[in-house]
Amino acid sequence: MMTRHHCLLLLSLMLVSYATRSKATLAGWEPIKDVKEQHVVEIAEYAVSEYDKRSGTKLQLVSVLKGETQVVAGTNYRLVLKAKGGSATTQYEAVVWEKTWVHFRNLTSFKALPSY
Repeated sequence: MMTRHHCLLLLSLMLVSYATRSKATLAGWEPIKDVKEQHVVEIAEYAVSEYDKRSGTKLQLVSVLKGETQVVAGTNYRLVLKAKGGSATTQYEAVVWEKTWVHFRNLTSFKALPSY
């Protein structure tokens, strides 16, 4: 009988630990390990293209400098990228919300970062 209670207690602790860890991951941003990965670059290209459509500018993606993902109803990508407009190269922060299973992407934020 005591062994059965120990097993149930251990199982309960494992479930609580898993739920707590999953909840933290769902709410937080996780760094992207490889910003040169094909899908990350596609998200950055989408962000620049969509920004161009909305603003009437003509930017060209130079590179993705860093990024993070956040699990929501899909995935948010927060990318710091370098883009060129004419002769000026500027760093931007772009946030793209993606739901891969329904082929959905939305640019939720795109702003120039201050240069220091």
